[in-house]
Amino acid sequence: MAKVIEIESSSSPEAEILRQAEAAGVDLHRLPRHVAIIMDGNGRWARAMKRPRIEGHRAGIKSVREIVRICRQLEIRYLTLYAFSAENWKRPSSEINALMILLCNFLKRELREMKENGIRLEAIGRLFELPDPVQRALDHARRETAAGGQMQLTLALSYGGRLEITDAVRKIATEIQAGRLLPAAIDPDLFAAYLHTAGTPDPDLLIRTSGEMRVSNFLLWQIAYSEIWVTPILWPDFRRENFFAALRDFQGRQRRFGGVDIDGAI
Repeated sequence: MAKVIEIESSSSPEAEILRQAEAAGVDLHRLPRHVAIIMDGNGRWARAMKRPRIEGHRAGIKSVREIVRICRQLEIRYLTLYAFSAENWKRPSSEINALMILLCNFLKRELREMKENGIRLEAIGRLFELPDPVQRALDHARRETAAGGQMQLTLALSYGGRLEITDAVRKIATEIQAGRLLPAAIDPDLFAAYLHTAGTPDPDLLIRTSGEMRVSNFLLWQIAYSEIWVTPILWPDFRRENFFAALRDFQGRQRRFGGVDIDGAI
């Protein structure tokens, strides 16, 4: 009730977002705790606009900025973005270099706003494969935002779900070999503790833009029971009304986690 009164009586940007969400049919009391997004379609957007591919990635940053702000204002505690996959290293070196420069610039430009809004930055993936300037920018941003307690923004960089699982198996095997872990102790909770996402709840909602019907090696373990929402909208065109549509759809689903609903349907 306090939040409703605050919305009705405030003219702040946060209250305006909440009003827009409610007007779009979003139930502010049943929001997902963790949203993960496969941000796809930058290249196709650029091609459709007859622009270089890097312009699609640059335009995609505007969508990142808007969705991060909305999640913060809606008090969605975790947002994970698939920013650069392990497979993306196969792209032309010119595109990879431009992407890394964009990433460094993003981290520097958004640092102040993240700190002011209590957003803690995290990163998952084989970060040691990133260029040194990117690693330094990431380390700096993570240190500077470590005290942020309102929201966690996680960037998946040089990330692949199969590699993550392989890395976890390797760590567990090392523990067993050293006598620090018994095979009988391994269960799903223990295994999850060895993943890059250890300590972060699994996504409630996975969003994929561009209409492709696949998960592209993203959070393979963690999305076992995530609700998946796919939109044909290309990532640079993804805005708050599209995000609200995903939230509405999520709220219309029954999450049974392998059980049954109240009517006994499987």
